[in-house]
Amino acid sequence: MADSDSRLLMLIDDEPAQSRLITALAARDGWRVLVVKDSETAIATLGTRQGMQLSAIILDQWVPGDDACSLIAELKSRRPALPILMLTTSANPLLAVDAMRAGANDYLIKPVAPDRLMQALRSATRQEAPRDELQPLTEKMPVVLDFDAMIGTAPNFRAALAKAAKAARGHGNVLIEGESGTGKEMLLRAMHAASPRAKAPFRLINVRGVAANSVESVLFGHERGAFPGAFDRQIGALQQCDGGTLVLDEVDRLSADLQAKLAETLASGIVRPIGARHGFRIDLRVLCGSNLPLADLNDAGHFHPDLLAQISPTRITLPPLRERTGDIPALARYFLAKIGEQPGLKHLSISEGALAMLSAFDWPGNVRQLQAVLFRAAVFCEGNTLTPDHFPQLAEMVGEIGDSINPMQQGVGVMLYTEDGNLRPLEEIEADVIRLAIGHYRGRMTEVARRLGIGRSTLYRKLSDLGIDNAA
Repeated sequence: MADSDSRLLMLIDDEPAQSRLITALAARDGWRVLVVKDSETAIATLGTRQGMQLSAIILDQWVPGDDACSLIAELKSRRPALPILMLTTSANPLLAVDAMRAGANDYLIKPVAPDRLMQALRSATRQEAPRDELQPLTEKMPVVLDFDAMIGTAPNFRAALAKAAKAARGHGNVLIEGESGTGKEMLLRAMHAASPRAKAPFRLINVRGVAANSVESVLFGHERGAFPGAFDRQIGALQQCDGGTLVLDEVDRLSADLQAKLAETLASGIVRPIGARHGFRIDLRVLCGSNLPLADLNDAGHFHPDLLAQISPTRITLPPLRERTGDIPALARYFLAKIGEQPGLKHLSISEGALAMLSAFDWPGNVRQLQAVLFRAAVFCEGNTLTPDHFPQLAEMVGEIGDSINPMQQGVGVMLYTEDGNLRPLEEIEADVIRLAIGHYRGRMTEVARRLGIGRSTLYRKLSDLGIDNAA
């Protein structure tokens, strides 16, 4: 592979505007870009002196069309270690599966966000031991917009969902914090779907996915001629969502100036577009997600206290997957069921040994990473059951784990003892068991009551006495 100071990227693309954009984006990260316009030139280039210096390839599927996967396979056969990323306008999972099986390292949907493109390039060319099956994957599976899709019985997770379900029915702003990949965006969408504003205007913006110099215009809008390049008037997301909900994910990435401006807008209920002489009154609910604890950023002087106060009347923290490893078997089976519904894939079971291996890993990328790993394993599984052999890189990192380990023996998340070794109060244990049952039976209260051996009226009385939200 070429030295990191002179990385060379071959872009197979016949669209001048897109080629210029990708060349400019890659250059910011230290890449030189060689643009070729057809498959024949791309294959011929591999054998040249310049071709031997390549560190990665980006292929626009439009160039070879239906033969894109054949071209990927041909390029891989000639240069097996060379990472290949495919650009496409299609969100068809079957194309993603075929591209991966042909040898593509990642699959990007156009128009691709600059950060997503650079993250894919960095992951594909990472200078370390191969961890392909642990790299992010854009699998474009349908998103389920309800709380039933939030799988898990760990008490800290169920408590977070109960709080979110209760908050969803109100009109106040909500802040969800948690590490990347814990499911914040999914929960934010589920909250909107369960809210009184579910049918009102809605928009989700990931701050990281918007160019830094465009965030203010995207949020607040601008008047024609407000700045160089403002050829037309643009209505911002705050005004577009009047009467509805705006979801801001990774709100911690807002600049200091925008934090102050957004805080003032939310406090006054008046949004003023860039270059406008007057503002517009709005009725808006804001749901925010942050990868970092905003209170800590505020204490360090990196997050505006007024904005923190505005967006966090209700604050919810999603735990990382390593703090709820008992949920991994249920999550794995749920993801495999969804993956099996995708074109080109089949329903797979998973062995106890494989579940034990998954449970032994600490999952720095959390639930999103677990889904990507299972998706990749399913793509290349020729049998009907995933075993430890289908996770070779994972096995290298966690060591060999025998099939004798049963993940069900690891516990289901109900703690019997306090940290000093004494038994917890019976009321606390009973509350955890009820939460576990509600989560396990996906909120089907008749089934929960039957399995606990009590009547529905008794169950609801206990929910009230124990302070448990029955939407959990």
